[in-house]
Amino acid sequence: MDSDLIDILVVDDLPDAAESLAMLLEIDGYSVRTAFSAQEALDLIESATPLCVLLDITMPGMDGLDLARHLRAKFADDVILVAVTGNSGSEPRINATFALVDHHFIKPVHPDDIRRLFPPRAA
Repeated sequence: MDSDLIDILVVDDLPDAAESLAMLLEIDGYSVRTAFSAQEALDLIESATPLCVLLDITMPGMDGLDLARHLRAKFADDVILVAVTGNSGSEPRINATFALVDHHFIKPVHPDDIRRLFPPRAA
């Protein structure tokens, strides 16, 4: 079965963080879905293929590095991966994730930074 296409999937175990980022992107004209765990994200992409995944690195269970590895194996470079983390790049798993993704942001992410990567779409 063909899956639906969405612009951006936001994955963060903190619902407020995921939903506020999703709201900003939706206001700017993007089709956005949220997932609050890596497993929820994997389940969602079975029915809705994202063009881009914004993923938190530090999550319980499967973390952002493992999710990024899985997404690269499934989609190669056909999906843009953007890491979002509150941790510094001095931790090995953070550095490994930064090396695997296309872009990364340090929390708190400023709306101007998001809009540089995802410019608002014309109405």
